[in-house]
Amino acid sequence: MSRVAIRNVVLSLSLIAGAAAVTVAPSAGAAKKTTMYYVNLGDSYAAGYQYGGQPANTELHGYANQLDAALAKKHPMTLENFGCGGATTDSLLNTVNCPDPTTNGPTYTTTSQEAAALAFIAAHPGQIGLITISIGGNDFDSCVGGSNPAQCVLDAMPTMKANVEKLSSDLRTAVGAGVPIIGITYPDVVLGEWLQGTNGKSLASLSVTAFKAIINPTLAAAYATQNVSFVDVTTATGAYTPWSKTTKLKPYGKIPVAVANVCELTWFCSVAGDIHPKTAGYTVIAGLLQKQYNTLVH
Repeated sequence: MSRVAIRNVVLSLSLIAGAAAVTVAPSAGAAKKTTMYYVNLGDSYAAGYQYGGQPANTELHGYANQLDAALAKKHPMTLENFGCGGATTDSLLNTVNCPDPTTNGPTYTTTSQEAAALAFIAAHPGQIGLITISIGGNDFDSCVGGSNPAQCVLDAMPTMKANVEKLSSDLRTAVGAGVPIIGITYPDVVLGEWLQGTNGKSLASLSVTAFKAIINPTLAAAYATQNVSFVDVTTATGAYTPWSKTTKLKPYGKIPVAVANVCELTWFCSVAGDIHPKTAGYTVIAGLLQKQYNTLVH
């Protein structure tokens, strides 16, 4: 073969090798993954509040943080927790600023919680992987100490339902049909009143009826209008377990299992009626949310 022919072969091979290199080399943007976000809204449960700041950095042990960590391996997302202690369905939609914001959460001093969340969603199109909601408890929480708690709860339902329907509609419109949105209810902490004698037992019994027949059906129906999943925390924490099923729990002795569950998972029995979960209670809620999320994402 002549020198010219050899040179042409070498040149051809070089061009082929260079073309192959160009073909297999990844583009600058291909390796960059899109950041996905988990948006959480609601009240002090959403914020992860615990009595007296226990444990340290208490709000970092709430259900949102625990769920975010649990999903990280298969579905990594950055948590944006808009939860606000004391929020009602009305304040979430309409009240500007949050007097008790979530630790490390976004602040919104000039807008409502819902508007702040919607603005964040709009600024991150296609990047919302999950939305969870805990709201409604403060709409009827004050009924516990009233003269007619059952009627008080009934009176609170129309406004709560309308507000939850609006929130669900606004969020669903913002993210589209494919993004999982999950709303939760609450453990029936009022079962802890069973420890306070005859009147307490009567109030505990009323609370079971209220959650089973009024509160949870109302929340579930409101969320269902926009294909928002509903997680029944009340049932999952054993609120409807018959009184006849008992267990021993220090320092209370022999008590109904339903009451013991509340005492173990929340601060209600040990801290003058505090309604918030302990870390273990938030773990239960996070687990329920993870299970529901897994049914929605394939």
